[in-house]
Amino acid sequence: MAFWRVYYHLVWATKNRQPFIRPKIRSHLYAYITNKAAELGVYVYAIGGWCDHVHVVVAIPPKHAVAYVVKRLKGASAHEMNRSGECDYHFAWQRGYGVLSCGENQKEIAVAYVKSQERHHKNGSANPWLEHYIDFDEGPSETGLAREDASPAISEQPESYTLSGELPF
Repeated sequence: MAFWRVYYHLVWATKNRQPFIRPKIRSHLYAYITNKAAELGVYVYAIGGWCDHVHVVVAIPPKHAVAYVVKRLKGASAHEMNRSGECDYHFAWQRGYGVLSCGENQKEIAVAYVKSQERHHKNGSANPWLEHYIDFDEGPSETGLAREDASPAISEQPESYTLSGELPF
């Protein structure tokens, strides 16, 4: 079995930011997302949100890409909300999602934030950076080092390795 500690804070919104997550369906929606995540081997530490978006703090096994997990959670939950008959409207999620990675220490901060979503939105203390949305945000603005700027140890051509004796693992 592999050892892994990979935590994410996921955020996604309802279609056109419509207030689809009404109190009467919220518990069913959150329970469904949590159960679907468990089917994928994803651990949910917190789920919460507001009328037009959801936050989930999860640990995703390395065998799954974040995009795969979010696609499954969004698709299955929208299908369930429409199938269940609890909505008198067509429930849908907006394209895209936000994802932030968390370390062990940041996970607890993210969990506390997600569990306090309703309070944050009611009293205006929601984190605008986490709550904002852009249709096509392709990631951080920092470009990192260009290959030619990397140190020689990073940019040199890989050498072949030969093993002799016992394997180190």
